Amino acid sequence: MPHSAGRNATMKILRLIATSLAVGVAAFAVLPATAAEVIRIVSPFPTTTLDPMRSAGAGNIETYGQLYARLLQRNPTTGALEPGLAESWDVSADGRTYTFHLRDAQFSDGSPITAGDVAFSLERIRSDKKSAYPAPLGAVEAVSAADPKTVVITLKSAFAPFLGNLEIWNMGIVSKADVEKQGAEKAFATAPITSGPYTVKEWKPNEKLVLQPNAHYWRKGYPKSDATVELREVASPETRVAMLKAGEADVMRSVQWAQIDDLKATDSVDMRLEPSTTIYMTLLNNKREPFSNMKARQAAAYAIDNKAMAKAITRGYAQPANTTLPGSIDFHDKDNPGIPVDIAKAKQLLAESGMEGREVKILATSGATEQQMALLLQAQWQAIGLKPVIVNVDSGAWWDATGKGDYDAAANWWYNETPDPDLAVRWAVCGSCGSNSYNTFYNNPKVDELVEQGTKEGDPVKRAEIYKEIQRITTEEVAQIPLYYAPNAVAYSKRLEGIKLTPTLQWTLEDTTFTK
Repeated sequence: MPHSAGRNATMKILRLIATSLAVGVAAFAVLPATAAEVIRIVSPFPTTTLDPMRSAGAGNIETYGQLYARLLQRNPTTGALEPGLAESWDVSADGRTYTFHLRDAQFSDGSPITAGDVAFSLERIRSDKKSAYPAPLGAVEAVSAADPKTVVITLKSAFAPFLGNLEIWNMGIVSKADVEKQGAEKAFATAPITSGPYTVKEWKPNEKLVLQPNAHYWRKGYPKSDATVELREVASPETRVAMLKAGEADVMRSVQWAQIDDLKATDSVDMRLEPSTTIYMTLLNNKREPFSNMKARQAAAYAIDNKAMAKAITRGYAQPANTTLPGSIDFHDKDNPGIPVDIAKAKQLLAESGMEGREVKILATSGATEQQMALLLQAQWQAIGLKPVIVNVDSGAWWDATGKGDYDAAANWWYNETPDPDLAVRWAVCGSCGSNSYNTFYNNPKVDELVEQGTKEGDPVKRAEIYKEIQRITTEEVAQIPLYYAPNAVAYSKRLEGIKLTPTLQWTLEDTTFTK
């Protein structure tokens, strides 16, 4: 890619805007916690419901993993699927029938966890109208309890990612007897019966959720510490940093890019950039002009210098994105060249599209990163002859407008719940999968056909080729504009050991101990 004067000018604009907006190994002995110990996590993401099927909010996703066990679990170190409530399973030769054999396990009230509870929980996710995310069970035809210890799940057809989907955040097992006795609203109102490593000690919505170890948890000896856990909602990143430095918090979620260097230099803090499946990208509304026109979308993409944006926004801590899929998932095509910045080509494509001078409404919420992305997009699109206007909205209005297609562009992020790419493509680039290609309304029947092929193909080599082709088509047609792959920026007190936030947004609290 030639370095042109136009590109240098663009980089100067990016640097100016970003600048104006930027706000020896010791040996430790691991000791059990005393009764007074508390692990305090401060996060901008609130817990809004204790029902594991009701919300896909980030704060809820992090909470569900502490309260509800699943049939399978991921090894926090290797990421491999391992037995959970199911100690073993069998798969039929045609790949359509999965038989799960449950271990002896109990709910937090001491009652046994049975196949009936599992079937009930999965059916709620699959068919309840209030289920926030039924898609992972979309391939399921039926779920039944063959006996108290045996669950049989029949699929409509062979589905390669199925086992991984059973470990997703909303797949936690709940008590059928309790939910049917009290009704879902009461059962999950304050202190639900749980199957995971913790139970609810106290919940003050919009303030904090306090958890305590579940004495009946199936993993004997876990949680490793008897400490209580406080998940505190703290919106201000400055306040979160101050609490961490003062010893009033042990973990800070969502560290801002501008705060990382300072926390790295703080002796009592372990500042980490942890692996994630997060991609920051720009949605373009295919439902109306100018971006219903493919050449206009391509022009918008060639105008964007995502390498400079990643450096300006994240201070170099994120990697520029090269395809429409997250960089850390299985079958990501690292060799795809992506869309390089080319101002001359962008102007030419825009002229060919007939969309020169068209107004582009960029939706933006109030977050610092969102505002930076909007301003940088505006500057670069202005340079090729579009007329971008930033429309500031709150989060609710953002989702409402994008869901209805009442916008032109919006920079945002999403993450994938599993290493497998199936849910990623269904969410981001599939026009017939129920997500409207993440509200872009991008729709290519060939891509949708490849999505289905990818789930039915059992050969990893052939699957890799399918997902490579999906990435090629959707990147070239600009289903979205890939910006950068961001790690999870989390800061920890050095008094903790064994804790991290996994790529699937799960805290490893049951493995956490204290150091002295």
